[in-house]
Amino acid sequence: PQADPGVLIRRLTYDLTGLPPTAAELESFVAASANDPEAAWAAAVDRLLASPHYGEKWARHWLDLVRYAESNGFERDNPKPHLWRYRDYVVDAFNTNLPYDQFVIEQLAGDEIAEPTMRSLVATGYHRLMQWDDEPADREQHVYDVLADNVQVTSETFLASTLNCSRCHDHKADPISQKDYYSFMAFFKGVTHYRTEGTILNWANAEEKTAFEKERQSGLARLEAEKAALLPEIRS
Repeated sequence: PQADPGVLIRRLTYDLTGLPPTAAELESFVAASANDPEAAWAAAVDRLLASPHYGEKWARHWLDLVRYAESNGFERDNPKPHLWRYRDYVVDAFNTNLPYDQFVIEQLAGDEIAEPTMRSLVATGYHRLMQWDDEPADREQHVYDVLADNVQVTSETFLASTLNCSRCHDHKADPISQKDYYSFMAFFKGVTHYRTEGTILNWANAEEKTAFEKERQSGLARLEAEKAALLPEIRS
């Protein structure tokens, strides 16, 4: 049987935002459905698609595919301090209905397009999602492991196909050859290692820098005051 309005609005709200409807939203939808079910449904869909929670919920699926994490993995698992900007880029892409072709281009080559923007540059944070060992036993091997990681995530996410088998050999049953694999990898060979001199950029604008410096000075003053208050106690 057809679900009643109360069940429908719960299903719809969970599906689009990952959250339950509020009591007021549920009551409003039930009342509207009594008058015109189709109009009530259309209005609810539009309202939920316009909610910021829509992008927050559905961006999680993409972030899972690209293996989003805010740390490097490996032994020390050091943080990737500004990678939240990429996360917010993906959320905003869903909420602004960014065309999929543009979404793909900005992540893979947002710095290479004709007129790069701050958004397209942030989107290239995609290349920084890969695991990074800051103290590898074999540095050259690790560079290629990172490139292989990039190939794997890109092929599986954007092409829905794995290229992993052809990393090591051709296979009579696989249409993708080892030559194809390394040709594909070559596209990423020019991605500059993030710790190379001159490639670390400050993404903050003037207002963010001013706010940060103000907060930093305030924090330093607070610590100095705590230090001054503790010194007599320590010396006594």
